[in-house]
Amino acid sequence: MFDSDKIFPPNPEFAKNARIKSMDEYYALMDEAKNDYEGFWKKYADEKIEWIEPYEKVLDETNAPFYKWFTNGKLNVTIQCIDRHLKDKADKTAIIFEGDRGDVQKITYETLAKEVNRFANLLKNRFDIKKGDRVVLYMPMIPQAVYAMLACARIGAIHSIVFGGFSAEALRDRIKDAKAKLVITADGAYRKSKPYLLKPVVDDALKDGIQSVEAVLVVKRNNEKIDWIEGRDHDYDELIKESSSECEPEIMDSEDPLFLLYTSGSTGKPKGVQHSQAGYILWAQMTMEWVFDIKEGDVYWCTADIGWITGHTYIVYGPLAAGTTTVLFEGVPTYPDAGRAWKMVQEHKITQFYTAPTAIRVLHKMGEDEPKKYDLSSLKVLGTVGEPIDPPAWMWYHEEVGGGRCAVVDTWWQTETGGHMISPLPGATPIKPSCATFALPGIMAEVIDKDGNPKEIGETGLLCITKPWPSMIRTIWGDHERFKKAYFSDAVKDGKAVYFSGDGAMVDKDGYITITGRVDDVINVSGHRLGTAEIEAAVAEDDKVAEVAVVGRPHPIKGESIFVFLVLKEGAVTEDIKSHINSLLSKEIGNIAKADDIVAVPGLPKTRSGKIMRRILRSIAKGEEIKQDISTLEDPSIVANIQEAVKQAV
Repeated sequence: MFDSDKIFPPNPEFAKNARIKSMDEYYALMDEAKNDYEGFWKKYADEKIEWIEPYEKVLDETNAPFYKWFTNGKLNVTIQCIDRHLKDKADKTAIIFEGDRGDVQKITYETLAKEVNRFANLLKNRFDIKKGDRVVLYMPMIPQAVYAMLACARIGAIHSIVFGGFSAEALRDRIKDAKAKLVITADGAYRKSKPYLLKPVVDDALKDGIQSVEAVLVVKRNNEKIDWIEGRDHDYDELIKESSSECEPEIMDSEDPLFLLYTSGSTGKPKGVQHSQAGYILWAQMTMEWVFDIKEGDVYWCTADIGWITGHTYIVYGPLAAGTTTVLFEGVPTYPDAGRAWKMVQEHKITQFYTAPTAIRVLHKMGEDEPKKYDLSSLKVLGTVGEPIDPPAWMWYHEEVGGGRCAVVDTWWQTETGGHMISPLPGATPIKPSCATFALPGIMAEVIDKDGNPKEIGETGLLCITKPWPSMIRTIWGDHERFKKAYFSDAVKDGKAVYFSGDGAMVDKDGYITITGRVDDVINVSGHRLGTAEIEAAVAEDDKVAEVAVVGRPHPIKGESIFVFLVLKEGAVTEDIKSHINSLLSKEIGNIAKADDIVAVPGLPKTRSGKIMRRILRSIAKGEEIKQDISTLEDPSIVANIQEAVKQAV
């Protein structure tokens, strides 16, 4: 059993040269921010940003919650990410691209500049894309996807990336809401060495016509046969040959939109989260430097997809603004075997590795001893993102992947926050496994009730950010009222609406913050509200369990009962598993947490980015017909297999 009270201090050798070397330095920075909030942000904006014209005011709160940062400042984020590095880093590798089949391409900052400029000129000259126009990207993880993002930023167009696993209907909704003028896609890409197609999904999304869309630009990746609509579809590989590699950056205002990124909404209609220029790029760079302790010579790998905010901030904008080398990976870390990720760490000498707890658990399940086969000595910092990480996965990650010497930075943040909010600092923070630890310097994160009163130690409350911060969401595209209602209507502090994350959290006696999960991810058992994350963490501690997902099921007496879906490790026996798990739950949480249903299933329904689709599991637990779109799942057939397992067990 895992010792939950154990604290892991920073590696003293690492701490000596870290950007933030101790908790004393951390507290000094927090005090600086509390004593002079605007002065704190001014210092970093002046130091980090390559301004074309200086800003006039650090923070404008006159129209809260529509905050404005660095008002009337002028910049272009591609100068921050590319141009300023050309003076002394032109030959440095900006991007290491590794394809699914093992093909590797190293792209220098000089080459990146030329490719982005060519793409920007193509958008301007061929498609008449201008400042403020929306461009939707439906792309695989290939260099042209990064070029397209940065090309939009170069000329002031607003990019909106739709994850390449989304269905035609989901793509259509996002194109229509953004009123996109151009869609950029690829014929397809490779996955597990087999070609798959993207262009047909775009064709399906546009089959009835969308008035705003004037053209589709297609990059050739796998050269599979695709339909071609004359007059609408254009060949990137042909057109780019004619494009100049010189393109002056558009002068952008600090508050001009940089991109839209759609996230699921409780009403079913996706929310177009709108991020600005200066505040976003500043925090992307600062968190790369603080949380990952990026230094000259580092090679950094985030395994996310650029279709999510993690890919925006921590594959493209943050690493490039920090002037580091970022790894772009087309494949999956478990193909052709569970050693793929560790082989890449060894070959590319990766220093920071950032992935999701789901991926860690899968890598652990599929290849517990695989890390021992590779030289992982280059690693300095390990990161997790997307959900709380359970203690057994944390320990394996720390001990087997990091060799017990690497800090594990368990980062909490959201699409709406733009960058990390709560995270350990690798050279300073004593780490408690499965705990996000402390708010980063300058971020005022508090666990409060709806009236702004701090919750008692160990008591779950609302996780709120009580002061605006530079990289925060500016609005929901085309729906300001929904923005206010979604984020600034649940909690008030000192008479002022504050940002509520939608997550619950608790603070322990040492001031550490632990995320308990979405406040709507609770099960009300006989009047007792139990967080699914807490139950999952308890079950995951068992050494027979590879993965777990918990949902609520209607119960005629209790109101709701607990339904546990288990994926067991190979060789684990299922005999008497229900009493075994319930005994564990009773011990870890209490008798009220005992589950009525515990079913061993062959797998969990996950998107290609590794997110577990709990809505599907809720429907299965209730015996409902599956109405959700399962085409975005890594393996759509798993749904029927889970249904069959439940039918046999319940």
